[in-house]
Amino acid sequence: MSEIGGAAFPAIHSHVFLSEGHQKSERKTWAVIWLCGAMMVVEIVGGWMFGSIALIADGLHMSTHAGAMLLAALAYTYARRYADDPRFTFGTGKLGDLAGFTSAIILAMIALLIGYEAISRLLEPVPIHFAEAIPIAVLGLAVNVASAWLLSGDHHHGHGHSHDHAPHDDGDTHRIATDDGDVTLEVFEDGVPPRFRLQSEKSGARLSAAAASVETVRPDGARQIFSFEDRGGYLESVEEIPEPHAFAANVRIGAQTYPVSFEEHEHAHGSAARDHNMRAALVHVMADAAVSVLVIVGLLLARAFGWLWMDPLAGIIGACVIASWSSGLIRDTGAILLDMNPDRRMADNLKRCIEDDGDQLVDLHLWRLGPGHLGAIVSVATAKQQEEQYYRAKLARFRSLSHLTIEVKHIDRSVSASVA
Repeated sequence: MSEIGGAAFPAIHSHVFLSEGHQKSERKTWAVIWLCGAMMVVEIVGGWMFGSIALIADGLHMSTHAGAMLLAALAYTYARRYADDPRFTFGTGKLGDLAGFTSAIILAMIALLIGYEAISRLLEPVPIHFAEAIPIAVLGLAVNVASAWLLSGDHHHGHGHSHDHAPHDDGDTHRIATDDGDVTLEVFEDGVPPRFRLQSEKSGARLSAAAASVETVRPDGARQIFSFEDRGGYLESVEEIPEPHAFAANVRIGAQTYPVSFEEHEHAHGSAARDHNMRAALVHVMADAAVSVLVIVGLLLARAFGWLWMDPLAGIIGACVIASWSSGLIRDTGAILLDMNPDRRMADNLKRCIEDDGDQLVDLHLWRLGPGHLGAIVSVATAKQQEEQYYRAKLARFRSLSHLTIEVKHIDRSVSASVA
């Protein structure tokens, strides 16, 4: 707190609303650009030296691939460099969403072009040079697989959640010291129903699912036992964890039991927590890879059985796949750019949290500031003598509320009762 003229004012807070892995994502995107750029040069030079127009054409296609990645990389770089610029009232966290929206539009246009060209070739078949086309398609697939691997990096299980971070203790994760080394227990709910995850920090060590369990004890005395199954590298509870996530837990590992305490913390869910800039880059390379697979299959069948229509048919299917992925990306990023409610579940929980002791939530604005960062304006009507700090403390469990403005309206209980 700072004081001006004897009055206390809150200190100016940060408006940096970038994702936790922003710089790592930026480095990975630039790495993919170098890969695509190198492959583009090799294909164009090789095509010119060996007189292959198909190789040159694929090299030019690779340049558009690198261009799409460049858009994502520049968005990461610009957002990082200008994160503290006061001209951006709510930071630069949405720049990735803008880049994702732009990439989705480009993908939709590519889908239309592929579809148009495929239908044209279906109506008027053209000769196919299989000896050149198939190796180029295989090469393109290899580059796309390598690009997807570089971009995905340490994101496991398809939920965009990294397990390479240093373990820490907070409301959702606890480190437990055992005789065989430290173990982490966390409540994992990133895009999936909430479950316990138990993992040894000791290199090469694996826990036994049969020798582990968790018993939760809630404030009302209710108890529940959770069993585990091996997920390869970590254990995951078979049963889902009911809300709220506030309870004492007895963690059994072998013959020992370790007590821990979980507090209720809530994070952004679904689209509100995603890095849509990285998602757009991944969708681009995955769409390209999917088209490459379809093209390879179509070319092989066309060469083996003379089915020249298989090549354009593969193009039409690929165009539909790309259009489907791009439409989903346009929908999600467009909603963020228009400040639509990014997390209805959190909005409902905010309302319950405010109104659980008789107060009324008069108005609520919830919007996304960046990946995993939400802004909220909360207006509360109360007949009690409560001020802003009381409600700020009540909402502290919502970890994703990075920018919170609270308005408190005091009402006369006798007046409100007479009106009712």
